[in-house]
Amino acid sequence: MATLVTFHAHPDDECIGCGGIMRKAHEEGHRVVLVVATRGEHGEVPDGFLAEGEPLWERRVAETHASAGILGAQRVEFLGYADSGMMGTPTNDAPGSFWTTPVEDAAHKLAAILREESADVLTCYDDNGGYGHPDHIMVHRVGMRAAELAGTPRVYQNTINRDHMLRGRQALANVPELAGIDMQEPDESFGKPESVITAAVDVTPYLEHKRHAMRAHASQISEQSFFLAMPDEAFAYAFGTEWFIREGQGPGITETDLLAGL
Repeated sequence: MATLVTFHAHPDDECIGCGGIMRKAHEEGHRVVLVVATRGEHGEVPDGFLAEGEPLWERRVAETHASAGILGAQRVEFLGYADSGMMGTPTNDAPGSFWTTPVEDAAHKLAAILREESADVLTCYDDNGGYGHPDHIMVHRVGMRAAELAGTPRVYQNTINRDHMLRGRQALANVPELAGIDMQEPDESFGKPESVITAAVDVTPYLEHKRHAMRAHASQISEQSFFLAMPDEAFAYAFGTEWFIREGQGPGITETDLLAGL
C-alpha cells in the first residue's frame, strides 16, 4: 500500500482535476489524503441557496468531506488560509489570504502532513495553477517546496491538456446536446501544451464517482454548469483522462499510473 496526498486550492478542485486518480488509488488499496489550502470563502452561490446566517465556508467544508468520501479519501485536512479570490481582485491582498502567505510557512504546514503520512506521491498544480488563479499558483509553489522539505519521492503537477481540449471543441462542435453549453476556447493561459505533459491517467472507470463528487459540491457546481450539463460522451472526453507533469520524465507521455511500482 502506498500513500497519495493530493493538494488543492479550494473545495471542489479535487474532484475536477484529480477525482479519478483519487478513486483509482482507493480501489487499488492505497491510502488517499486530501489537503485543501482554503475553505473557498469567495465562491459564488445563488440567492437563497444558504440557510439564513449560514457562512459559505461551512457549507463548502461539508461538501468537501462528502466529495472525499465518494472519492475514497481517508483523511481530509484544511491548511486554514483564506480564499484569495480571482487574480486582480482586492481579496488577493487581504490579511490571511493564501496569496499573501509566505511560501515557506505554508510549505512547512504541508510538509508536516507529508511526513506524518510517509507520502509516496504528492499532486499539486502546474506553475500557472492551470488557469492563473492566485491560489492555484500558490498550490504549485507550496506543493513543490513542501515535497522538497519532506523528501516526498514523486511529485506530479496536475494540469489541463490544452491541445486535447482544442481537439474536443472541434470534434464536439456539432453535437446537438451541447447546444447552449458554454464551451470556452482555451487560450495560452489555460493549461499546458501536450508536448510538456508527461503523465496521462485513464480514469474512465471512475467517471461515475467523479461526477457524483462534483454533485456533492452543489454550492459551486450546479446541474446547469458546464461540468454536469454535458452529455456522457462529452463528459468522458473532457474528464476521462487526468493529466500531469513530473519533472525528470518525458519527453512525451511516459507514465499512465502515478502509483506504478509502489
